[in-house]
Amino acid sequence: MEFLFEKGLEAAQYIKDTKGNLPKKCIQLGTGLTHVIDQIVWSIPYAQIPHFPSNDLEGHKGELQLAKIGSEELLVLSGRFHYYEGYSMQELTFPIRVLKALGISELIITNVAGSLNPNYQAGDLIFINDHINFFPDSPLRGLNDNRLGIRFPDMKNAYHPSLLLKAKKTWNALYSNFTSGVYFGLQGPSLETKAEYNFIHKAEADLVGMSTVPEIIVAKQCELPTLAISCVSNVCYPIEDITETTIEEVIQVVQQSVPKLKAFLEAYLK
Repeated sequence: MEFLFEKGLEAAQYIKDTKGNLPKKCIQLGTGLTHVIDQIVWSIPYAQIPHFPSNDLEGHKGELQLAKIGSEELLVLSGRFHYYEGYSMQELTFPIRVLKALGISELIITNVAGSLNPNYQAGDLIFINDHINFFPDSPLRGLNDNRLGIRFPDMKNAYHPSLLLKAKKTWNALYSNFTSGVYFGLQGPSLETKAEYNFIHKAEADLVGMSTVPEIIVAKQCELPTLAISCVSNVCYPIEDITETTIEEVIQVVQQSVPKLKAFLEAYLK
């Protein structure tokens, strides 16, 4: 955690000096979801931003963008970092620290997840209302710098209630079948065994994935209100319905969900 606050300020100042005034909302795009963007006004490769890790994962661009969804401008983290790639928890959540330093007031996180809820189907969009954290490390581990936030953040309302309510009203006005669920976070990169899927289902989680939880923890510590949305990429329960999954299949399923997600975001951002 040493010098993390200063590094965040340095990265934020570079972005401000390079691009000037910035919007107050940001979205982090999950695998294959770049097509929700209508127009990219400008972009900065992550590699150019001080202290940012680089990103070359399939389905992730690795850029900070000023973009438009419909008529609304917002910042976009086009690509994220994962624990399984070898980053520390502090490294992979560093962009959230930078967003806070930039003065961002609302963050939307999207991801791709497997479904443990037999009522979900591939391509469904589910709003996360809670999580179960099975990552082996915490982004808050180490000496705490109070400038980053309190030492022991309470995670009760980590998924911001007022943003969830706004999302529910927006979604139901469009589609009338708002669904929220619990996300189970694991380190990856291997997908789960049948026994693990059964365990996660018995733990009463609806979704399973390899991201989001670390970012949510940091967002809660630094008091950055966050909405999180999962796109169901594959069905993992009932056990007899499981099929082997490839990244290419995941991206294909996700892209089929883009129009519905894009329509929601346009209405929500207004």
